[in-house]
Amino acid sequence: MTITQPRHLLDGSHRRMFIGGAWVEAASGETFETRNPATGTVIATVPRAGKKDIERAVAAARNAFDGPWSRFKPHERQKLLLKVADLFERHWEEICVSDTTDMGLPIARARGNANRVLGMLRYYAGMATALHGQTIDNSLSGDIISYTRKEPIGVVGAIIPWNAPTAASVWKIGPALATGCTVVLKPSEEAPLTPLLIAELMAEAGVPDGVVNVVTGTGAEAGAPLAEHMGVDKIVFTGSTATGQSIVRASAGNLKRVSLELGGKSPVIVCADADLERAVPVAAMSVFANSGQICIAGSRLFVARSIHDEFVARLAAYAAGLRIGDGIDPETEIGPLISPRQLQRVEGYLRAGSEEGARLVAGGTRLSHGALAAGNFVAPTVFSGVTDTMRIAREEIFGPVISALPFDTLDEVVRRANDTPYGLAAGVFTRDLTTAHQLSRRLQAGSVWVNTYHAIDPAVPFGGYKMSGYGREGGAEHLDEYLNTKGVFIRID
Repeated sequence: MTITQPRHLLDGSHRRMFIGGAWVEAASGETFETRNPATGTVIATVPRAGKKDIERAVAAARNAFDGPWSRFKPHERQKLLLKVADLFERHWEEICVSDTTDMGLPIARARGNANRVLGMLRYYAGMATALHGQTIDNSLSGDIISYTRKEPIGVVGAIIPWNAPTAASVWKIGPALATGCTVVLKPSEEAPLTPLLIAELMAEAGVPDGVVNVVTGTGAEAGAPLAEHMGVDKIVFTGSTATGQSIVRASAGNLKRVSLELGGKSPVIVCADADLERAVPVAAMSVFANSGQICIAGSRLFVARSIHDEFVARLAAYAAGLRIGDGIDPETEIGPLISPRQLQRVEGYLRAGSEEGARLVAGGTRLSHGALAAGNFVAPTVFSGVTDTMRIAREEIFGPVISALPFDTLDEVVRRANDTPYGLAAGVFTRDLTTAHQLSRRLQAGSVWVNTYHAIDPAVPFGGYKMSGYGREGGAEHLDEYLNTKGVFIRID
């Protein structure tokens, strides 16, 4: 497939942020660089926004919410979202190249996300005309009719991570457009370019000025003021649990609505009767995809003791055979980590695994030979001999690292799998239908995949238990996160 150069040229030139339908600089005039994690080269500079810029963006979003956007009918919002989806489809290659160059996602994987992202937009378009309240029989005296209305919550502050700029942006903007809200989107400073491209496509589709605003900056300088802002009615955040906790605290000023999709340490359980030909590659890529930089990574691999050694050997061989390199190469299967800082973090966990007694059976090193020397590459890594108390089995690494742990009984593995502060996702491999249903019910996770992994559909809710957050993205529950429910009583006698 021909690779198309994005309209946001990735050549070190300067990009501006998008507020109130205009491309603007930060009030301070300051900028920062964003680099290709595979090569270390500067691909753009962007404004370094601060509190004044957040004030300007929130004001633009409020004006749009109170202005022309409030008069859009559901079918008009639907039509607009469908136009956005069509534009995304026409410019999909540009979007993919932007993601690959800015954050390292292999281009083949980026291209493969088309159905998911376009499906989201078209799903939200369909839901725009399906939002409604209820007529409710009440127990009041007299002739009183009662019903409910679903109304947009208002201005939404959306803060997204660097590991999935396109999908995360759509997961926030899509439901806002469907429900009639407006958005101030703050992308990660590590990967801000695709959200700016998305803003351009939104404007081209005819989204009114101020409905979608994209403000580039750091979490401390732009994200925190957005979370604290008294003019923001809702904050939606995807990222680390620690940052999610700070957002909850920041939201207390006006008790704004908050939904959070946070960290994970997801268990994958491979039963003795599993189909190993299917389970090995799926379990491997549940972690190695996007170099492990996935909140749902199945990094705790529980394998039935009777097949543990064979499974780990197969897993190590699979890891060793993966092609690692610059994601812009269509043959690349594993790209770089996002930054030198993330590389250092992952290397620290590799050392900790060995120091705490785990046995390294694959990978475990930074790759710095040839063309890989300038990038942030780590070999896909498998540890065996891991115990539940080791750091690599307890903490979210956000790197291509699998910890293999044997188990003997289903009761035991359920207890161990649930023994974590997180509850975002889980996987099960078995040919027994009873086992599949029992484990799916007993595992404390917002998503459970059986004989597959990473399956996400716009109509199915996604989110976490425990410290993996609250609220849902996807499904009718997602739209409710952007709506207020109003009760109305009318006496007619």
